Amino acid sequence: MIKRRDFLKQLFAAGAVLGGGTLTGACSGITRADLPEDNTSEQSPPMLDPTGRHILYYASLAPSGHNSQPWRVRIEAATTWIVEANGDRRLPCVDPDNRELLLSIGAFAENLFLAAGALGRHADIEVIANSSHDRDILRVVLRSGQANGDPLNLLATRRTVKHGHLPKEISANDVAALSHQAGGGLFYFPRTSSHAACIRDAAVESFRIQAARDDAQRELVHWLRLKNRDAMHHRDGLTPEGMEIRGMANWFVRHFVSPDDFMKTDFRRKGVDVTAQLAREGGGWMVMTSSGDNVADLIGTGRRFQRMALAARARNIGIHPMTQVLEEKTGRSAIAGNHNRHFFPQFVLRVGYLDHYPKPVSLRRPVEWFVTS
Repeated sequence: MIKRRDFLKQLFAAGAVLGGGTLTGACSGITRADLPEDNTSEQSPPMLDPTGRHILYYASLAPSGHNSQPWRVRIEAATTWIVEANGDRRLPCVDPDNRELLLSIGAFAENLFLAAGALGRHADIEVIANSSHDRDILRVVLRSGQANGDPLNLLATRRTVKHGHLPKEISANDVAALSHQAGGGLFYFPRTSSHAACIRDAAVESFRIQAARDDAQRELVHWLRLKNRDAMHHRDGLTPEGMEIRGMANWFVRHFVSPDDFMKTDFRRKGVDVTAQLAREGGGWMVMTSSGDNVADLIGTGRRFQRMALAARARNIGIHPMTQVLEEKTGRSAIAGNHNRHFFPQFVLRVGYLDHYPKPVSLRRPVEWFVTS
């Protein structure tokens, strides 16, 4: 009988674990489509009407580091909400200053704004935090309005895409469209440019450095949801589907791999190898900057990113944030050295056209789980 360790080595050799794999025919794990939007076992706060609940559901489809979903919403009145940073969902090892947390809450705010407009409400959103470690971040006031179109399908189908980026440069028209949605501060470096090579190398080296850090790897392990029962219990974090582990590798990881296995040298090394492979794929790199780094700047940049990401979804362009390059000092220096000192890099993104845009699979907590009164 083949030993578990030897089987893992075979998966490594095949490039299956962490890399997606090509084996097929195994049952899949839990995806977003398998879980209902509503959580009938719990009731929403009485001041949250069905429209408000739908708005918050679409807001929660925003991206976040490790899919930690670091937002909480306090219902102060039927039309007044406070968006909080949930301290239990911070990533202190890789995001000690809450930079990425605030960017995620900015993306949440943009989804909220767009969903409100689509559902006949207008959302006035005010930044009320003074420090990146404040609990209360935004005040949202809803007013009656007129439905202004239907971006809900884009909100529901946008996702991070790691695999399948085609080696075709992004067209000038598409770059201009994405930059327009981003409100400026978006720089594209085609795959064959020297700048792209610099970013690629910095991204891989930063991933290697971070993978060697026990604290950062342990933080990642905390958010792994490898078993179906864990995915259903938490409805957040990183599932095998979210990490794009497919086929037989997916089945094996869900049944025989524990999160602690990701602390082992072989798993870390494989992660670096897969990252190096992915970094060579796609149509190039984009860097999104802000003109400052205070709370309002970060919230605003998160909102700009989400508008750009939705425009990319509409154009069948995959986006893969390579966050480690801005989390490690070596990567930050490499990226910042290519920009004016008055601009702050906030996102480093590998981008590429896709033959097929895959369905979203990352899980989301029911609204009732992150709303308080």
